[in-house]
Amino acid sequence: MEREVIGLWGLVALFLLIMLRIPVALAMFVTGVVGTWVLSLTSPFIKFGPYLLQFKTALWNSVANYDLSVVPLFILMGFLAAETGLSRDLFQGLSAVTRRIRGGVAMATILACAGFGAVSGSSIATASTMSRVALPELRRLSYHEGLSTGVLAAGGTLGILIPPSVALVIYAIVVEAPIIAMFQAAIVPGILAVVLFLLVIRIRVARNPALAPTRAPMTDAEVSQALRRLIPVGLIFGAIILGLGLGLFTPTPAAAVGVFLILIYGGLLRALGHDAGLTRARLKAALLATANTASMIYFILFSADILKGFFARTGLPAALSEWAAASTMEPMMILLAMLVILIILGCFMESLSMILVVVPFFWPVLVQLNGGEFVSADRAAFGMTTDDLRIWFGILALIVVELGLITPPVGLNVFVIKSFSPDTTLGTIFRGVAPFFAIELVRVALLLAVPALALTLPRLL
Repeated sequence: MEREVIGLWGLVALFLLIMLRIPVALAMFVTGVVGTWVLSLTSPFIKFGPYLLQFKTALWNSVANYDLSVVPLFILMGFLAAETGLSRDLFQGLSAVTRRIRGGVAMATILACAGFGAVSGSSIATASTMSRVALPELRRLSYHEGLSTGVLAAGGTLGILIPPSVALVIYAIVVEAPIIAMFQAAIVPGILAVVLFLLVIRIRVARNPALAPTRAPMTDAEVSQALRRLIPVGLIFGAIILGLGLGLFTPTPAAAVGVFLILIYGGLLRALGHDAGLTRARLKAALLATANTASMIYFILFSADILKGFFARTGLPAALSEWAAASTMEPMMILLAMLVILIILGCFMESLSMILVVVPFFWPVLVQLNGGEFVSADRAAFGMTTDDLRIWFGILALIVVELGLITPPVGLNVFVIKSFSPDTTLGTIFRGVAPFFAIELVRVALLLAVPALALTLPRLL
């Protein structure tokens, strides 16, 4: 049997396991090991015994990477922010800022999702955390259930792109792109997403004011108290994002500084007797949650490395690259097909898993389509160098990966919101999120038409 055929069967087996709800990391590990065993039966130069002995080295290499040290730090920062009430303070402060605008609380929810997503770096974590904070307030003010849940499901998708983002770090490692450049490239598309989401809310409320009833005016004391809560949030998150955007420090020190600042803030709150103070129990909860999440990510990384080795031995990625280079299809049409595949897979797979499974297949194909690793911009099919293509494709890929999380019939973010609003039907949530899905397609189209939206800041900074 040809090695490429074994690789194709391995790919089919992988997606079958995922569709059977086998954990993605385990599905990748099993596919990689069993696939390599099958290869050893047909290819005498592949020795299965020595291959198994390499696992201890492979595991070490997967986790002992300085670039990956940022992952547990960013995760810890997100959990500490939730434990110290920074997510609640962020939402309440932004609600005071938007208090005079009809639909202002929904807009504040989007802004708070963007802010918390920048810290947590996870769409599902952002959606679940902000649901706890914002959904009771939206219901108290009698916002329409479709708008309330749609805003939360869509707002959660902002977590993957707005820097700092764990997914951006993983993508950068997979394609060997500079992490700082990826963070810089995500700033404008991230801001664009927030602006477009706010525009959707504004248009929907203008067309149907009943979606967002007017709220009772806040007193000056309430406004002042809510705005004061924004100060520590702005100082902590703003310093991290601004420092990364300007290249003042690298991601790992930035995450360490963020953790340190939130620890100091939580300690001060406790010393002042505030309810949101960082107690020993809350610190323990944040550390345990970080350990669970980080270990899951590292297992996914290790399994992805095993899977990548299997596919490399089959020669399937190289065969796909050669096929794409010889294809008569336009490069842009192949890129669009890749983005559609990512949207579909996003309905079933978690974002990090998709990046690790799919991007290693797509990236070599794009390099070949563009004209090779060292092609100049004037001769490239996409009109840019390989370094710029790494960044541009990364931003596009992460956007459509998250788009899959709100795509019917299996958008994972929608089911997260459903768990916090069991009385709301899935149909209501999907209808509520549909306008945001549509505007996200507009954002993808803008980035396809104007790559400078993603590439200008990395070039300038």
